[in-house]
Amino acid sequence: MIHDIAGTVRAVRRRRRGPRAFTLLETMMALVIIGVGILAYVDAQTSFIKTNGWSSQAGTAMLLANEIREMTRRLPRHDPVTGLFVDGSSGSPVLVGWGREAGEATAADIDDIDDLDGIQFGNGGTLPGPIDAYGNVVPEVDINGLVETNSGVPVPLEGWSQRVIVEKVDPYNYSTVRAAGYSQAATSSLPAIPVNGFPLRVTVVVEYQSVNDASPQEIARVTWVRP
Repeated sequence: MIHDIAGTVRAVRRRRRGPRAFTLLETMMALVIIGVGILAYVDAQTSFIKTNGWSSQAGTAMLLANEIREMTRRLPRHDPVTGLFVDGSSGSPVLVGWGREAGEATAADIDDIDDLDGIQFGNGGTLPGPIDAYGNVVPEVDINGLVETNSGVPVPLEGWSQRVIVEKVDPYNYSTVRAAGYSQAATSSLPAIPVNGFPLRVTVVVEYQSVNDASPQEIARVTWVRP
């Protein structure tokens, strides 16, 4: 009987106590775990944003580089009118026809590949730009997909530039660069090659400079050879 009464009293006491609460130590441990999880999430999100930003820049850079490449597909190696030759009439040989000719002041005036040597389109370069395969300036587009304008004139893509390098290369070894005025005399094993008969290696360096950059940063570089 006494045993039954004692058991009943203990049962009543347990019911009065109610559910067990968290201790201070358990609460602190839970806060630490939640805090570590939040920090990991923030760090992962920051890394994702940086990676996504770089991927977007790399995609834009490759697009701009390939625009120049497409542009050169329709151009001859040298000027269709003057060509490329060495003029020795004045005594000292002078190379004629390499680079932009007189009056070629815009991208639309470029009519051969060697005209592109040393040109930088956009971001304070030689000519406005960057440009597309048809020589048109690539405009800045806002978040709504609308072309930004200044007094009705499209604003060029901000911070971007295309720097072009054109080099003559040996037809038997594209890694060997020849001077612009170089010609090859005939030998017992090789034919003569005139000054305008060499392949051209074209390199486009695409750079970007944000408002926080002290100088332009190279984002992409594309090289190909025009036989």
